[in-house]
Amino acid sequence: MHTERFGDLVRDAELDAPVRSCPGWSLRDLVVHLGGVHRWAAHAVVAGSPDLRPEPPDDDSRAGLTAWYRRHASHLVDVLTSTAPDAPAWTLDDRDPTATFWRRRQVHETAMHVWDAEDALDQVRPMDPSLAWDGVLEVRDVMYPRQVRLGRVLPLTHTIHLAGTDVSGDAALGDGEPIVVRAEAEVLLRLLWHRADPGTHVSDPRARAALSGALTP
Repeated sequence: MHTERFGDLVRDAELDAPVRSCPGWSLRDLVVHLGGVHRWAAHAVVAGSPDLRPEPPDDDSRAGLTAWYRRHASHLVDVLTSTAPDAPAWTLDDRDPTATFWRRRQVHETAMHVWDAEDALDQVRPMDPSLAWDGVLEVRDVMYPRQVRLGRVLPLTHTIHLAGTDVSGDAALGDGEPIVVRAEAEVLLRLLWHRADPGTHVSDPRARAALSGALTP
């Protein structure tokens, strides 16, 4: 489970290590962020509202922060496993106002931040291609449309066809002249979440410019 992997990384880590993929953050900041997101997501399911500001941990030592994170992660898992998948919940997607949304979203949230922590500690493991591809589909279906809806990014003027070389299928973002970007599912996901350099993985300058925008929060 990704929450267990994250907790294990924190337990043995130097918490002042910089998180390269989140400029300005230390690993300590990443732990506080992810634990708070878990608490917030659980509240969105239980209370049906986003109106919660998670309290920071009282003890930011390695042991204290690890225990704090595991407590919030365990609470989230308990909430999601004890709640019916179709139970109403506040979500980021008006088309899916159910607890099921958070089962998917929190897996991807945690998996990406596990990668952040692993990268900070030079312990990166490959992502499961099927999980990474589902993350790409989540960006297409939920995150990118929400960014456009909230005015955080202008609609793409090209159609970016993301084609996974280690999975079947493709995903299209935008509306216009098609541009194909081929890579492993993990690389595509990290490109969308600004965890990979478009200049390294993408040859078309139009696609590089599009992927450099705020397609995700």
